[in-house]
Amino acid sequence: MDRKTLIRINQAKEKARPELCKEGIDSGWRKFGFYESFCTSTEGIVENIPRVDGNQITIKKFIEKFESTYTPCKLARKYRNQKFKCGEDDDGYSVKIKMKYFARYMTDNKDDSPLYIFDSSFSDHVKRKRLLDDFEVPRMFPDDYFSLVGESRRPPYRWFVMGPGRSGTGIHIDPLGTSAWNSLLKGHKRWCLFPPETPKELLKPSQGEAWKQKGEAITWFTYVYPKVSQPGWPEKYKMIECVQRPGDTMFVPGGWWHVVLNLDDTVAVTQNYCSRVNFPVVWKKTVKGRPKLSRKWYKAMQLRRPDLIKVADSVDMNKNDGYTSSSSSSSSSSSSSSSLDSDSDSVWSDDDQPPAAKKQRKCPPDCEECGNRNDKGELRNNGESAITSKSNPYDRSSNSCSPANSR
Repeated sequence: MDRKTLIRINQAKEKARPELCKEGIDSGWRKFGFYESFCTSTEGIVENIPRVDGNQITIKKFIEKFESTYTPCKLARKYRNQKFKCGEDDDGYSVKIKMKYFARYMTDNKDDSPLYIFDSSFSDHVKRKRLLDDFEVPRMFPDDYFSLVGESRRPPYRWFVMGPGRSGTGIHIDPLGTSAWNSLLKGHKRWCLFPPETPKELLKPSQGEAWKQKGEAITWFTYVYPKVSQPGWPEKYKMIECVQRPGDTMFVPGGWWHVVLNLDDTVAVTQNYCSRVNFPVVWKKTVKGRPKLSRKWYKAMQLRRPDLIKVADSVDMNKNDGYTSSSSSSSSSSSSSSSLDSDSDSVWSDDDQPPAAKKQRKCPPDCEECGNRNDKGELRNNGESAITSKSNPYDRSSNSCSPANSR
């Protein structure tokens, strides 16, 4: 890398993962030598996930066979000076880097778990939003019920993802019970998925194994994968694994644990969504974890989707949905979209803690550092407390949708 690129990359590393830079910029980032020792070849990888021809299956058949049964499957088939998010600093603020520097870094790095662009705010920028012209939502996923609250109020849900080999997202469950699709444009991704009921403690590396890389995908594949692929692994927690290739779209049902490792340079788009199938679970988790959002959502449904109000009112808030509470963190580290340590999403988790909730810093309305602020520079959705209602949290006797038992 040229000197200027190296300076920009090192600045991003120091902000995104300061714990790896205490003994020198490269000492922590290359501690395990995964650049030389970890095999990123697609050969020999077991693939036991259903592969579906996206041009042949109907939407109805897809919903019946995969979405309704919560079965994962694989569907076959110019920004040099723009800044993209590649991590967060210790205060929860975005670490961004120009694409031209990141592109050079991708072709010339020996880091164990490299920096990884995982940007949900690209659509807010006048130039970066042109990326939206280059893809469309796969026809298998027409529902998007969070859109009812509007783009400015809904949680982040769509990400532009780009990274070199050995980068990836650690083991996690997506937030609020949402399902997700991931369309790969370039490269190869290695996926492992586990049923929702799989105990978290069986899937996490020990602190001794992980050092300061506990939430990284490459750490998981190095230390946990050999354990979960043993013949004695419980059948009820059976792992599904595959290689995602260019043109493939992965469907990840809500509640499923998943970990993703980039085997080479990859570019992808991924989106979380709420549909007619998972709405009861998503609604319940939103009421409990994002009460302010749930009230806005309820009002929007009253106006535009009264049919969903009937479903929302019938949800049993006490019933166990079988999911664990862990959710993904779209940018909790430089290379991992989630972490077993934090168990929360940095911008829309079940715990609903904005990344900078501890420091109520204000910034200019046009600040590129954060896409989670209103026009006054204040954090959105800050300080919401959980609803403690043991039944329907909304008082239907009133025209207001304020929680009947909020605290």
